[in-house]
Amino acid sequence: MKQFSIFLIMFLLLCNPVPVLSQGVDDYLILEGVGVYELYTGILGRVFSGPPTKYSRSLSGGVLSGGDHFSEQDTSYAASYKEPGGNWPFVKVEVTQHSGGNSDQWLIHEVESGFRTYYGSPDESYVARQVGDQTIIALGSAGWVYRWISNNIVIEIEYQDSQMEKPEPLEVVQAYLAKFPSTLPEFTSADLRTDASKEKWIKDEMERRLWLGDKWFAWQEAGSSDVAETLREVNRSIEVFLNYREKYFGINADSEKESLYTLISNQNLQGMKDKLAEYKAWWANNKTGSINLP
Repeated sequence: MKQFSIFLIMFLLLCNPVPVLSQGVDDYLILEGVGVYELYTGILGRVFSGPPTKYSRSLSGGVLSGGDHFSEQDTSYAASYKEPGGNWPFVKVEVTQHSGGNSDQWLIHEVESGFRTYYGSPDESYVARQVGDQTIIALGSAGWVYRWISNNIVIEIEYQDSQMEKPEPLEVVQAYLAKFPSTLPEFTSADLRTDASKEKWIKDEMERRLWLGDKWFAWQEAGSSDVAETLREVNRSIEVFLNYREKYFGINADSEKESLYTLISNQNLQGMKDKLAEYKAWWANNKTGSINLP
């Protein structure tokens, strides 16, 4: 029984790693109360991960990872705050320091991606907000999610309120804006929904997907990823490009996808490079053309 208990503890520790302490965390997080909100020092659901901590740190792209952001060398910090009289996290904050490399050219585009549909249309509850003289973006549904960038740092603040009755935690938003002033350009919710804005975002996404293909090949050539991972990641981005091309340029993607699957099955790295070059050439000749917006 003792051996089993030791094994169980080790297994749980591996599955729920202890947050890593790091010098300079104060550069990213406010590790004290903000207005009426008290810093949460509980375990944030990681019941077996060790003693209570004020924050967690991870080597990840943070909120942008879901949009296939190239997150190598990024670092994310997270903390939470309790509402007055509460016992559990209410406001969650994540601050991600991006690498400062050429992937940062896409940060403004990528920070929006979680507030848009798969094909790039703004979600109905996606809005631009002015906090003082600064622009942030927000998504309202059972609470609010606020995001902005400050140079190559991405900030997300989120709280849950299924009835949308509680006051917004604007004190926390304002405190982090003071720490990380928004470098988003000024725009309005109406601006997001113009045809010109939609077309630009869609074409930028197609461009970014091809760029990601090149980025993964360069990463593999540097010895930082193996063939299987590279083929998988390049294919993921090419498929999005092909889906967008099908929807907005009317070119069926089925046969192209089948050829990509064959390349992956055969571990054909050069074949995938050739396909990427083919799509880049097509894009160079067609990206200034009109698209079929819904």
